[in-house]
Amino acid sequence: MNLRPLVPVFVFVAIPLVTIGAQQPADTNKPVWAYAVAPGPPPSTTAAARGGGGRGTPDPTPRTLPGSRSSFTLAEIRNSFAPADWFPEDHPVMPEVVAHGRQPDARACAFCHMPNGKGRPENAPVAGLPKDYIVQQLEDFKSGARKTAEPRKPNDMLQISQHITDDDMKEAAAYFSSMPWTQWIRVVEVDVVPKTRIAGQMFHLVDDGTTEPIGNRIVEAPENEAEEQLRAPRTGFVAYVPVGSIKRGEALVTTGGSKTLPCTICHGPDLRGLGPVPGLVNRSPSYLGRQLYDFQQGTRAGMWSVLMKRVVANLTVEDMVSILAYTASRKP
Repeated sequence: MNLRPLVPVFVFVAIPLVTIGAQQPADTNKPVWAYAVAPGPPPSTTAAARGGGGRGTPDPTPRTLPGSRSSFTLAEIRNSFAPADWFPEDHPVMPEVVAHGRQPDARACAFCHMPNGKGRPENAPVAGLPKDYIVQQLEDFKSGARKTAEPRKPNDMLQISQHITDDDMKEAAAYFSSMPWTQWIRVVEVDVVPKTRIAGQMFHLVDDGTTEPIGNRIVEAPENEAEEQLRAPRTGFVAYVPVGSIKRGEALVTTGGSKTLPCTICHGPDLRGLGPVPGLVNRSPSYLGRQLYDFQQGTRAGMWSVLMKRVVANLTVEDMVSILAYTASRKP
């Protein structure tokens, strides 16, 4: 759910690998680091939601993960209507819409958000969110009230939400909300960071020893590239943040810093959520960065979005980086 989407779809198309530096965007208030999108025109919504080719015939070799009793081929791992479930003992029995979606237009929720609901930087971390909140976000996607401010970011949930029922929404929401959020993001303050490339709507570290100044951004990438390629549900992410940003973020989150409202008022004193309001602790800073910008631009305009308007009105990109460095660094 952006407190984002519930089921944003992963796009299997040939995507150029692009080295991302710390350059300032034309829109200086846009957190470009939160959008792992390749240059070029926006993708076709229909094509993105239904997937596509571009990777050729997958290697048929069975793959394994440490600790799992299962093995899957790459084709099985990439099956958006029956995604690999490496550790079924880690989660409740998945409802049909979570495990298989609704062919041909609604992929399995577990494909993008994973069976554990933790997702990846390109989509929403939905495990442990309030059930009513998840349902409301799905309804907002379906009505068109919730959109993205970045036209090159595929709005997969707009398509998917049109092809699932009210019961599907409730079952998926009940499933994901039943699982508590556990540690998924490791935050590290740095002055320099390995260079990155874009692939599959995510940033990946370039493993050639080259580095660059982190600048005013967050770099979120897989902890283990080899396991992430297999969509490993026990392999989390590392978020590199600027030195000093966690402390600056704490001041903004807890006091508002004279330019916004304290996040703790609505999200709870421990930032773990309050009633239907979602938790922020240890959630993907890339995802939350997109949400802050969407609220600020007015493209996320669902029922509860008005509550965020005053909060984000005066935030700069540096503020967003600091706030999210702090919230991601908190222990669940």
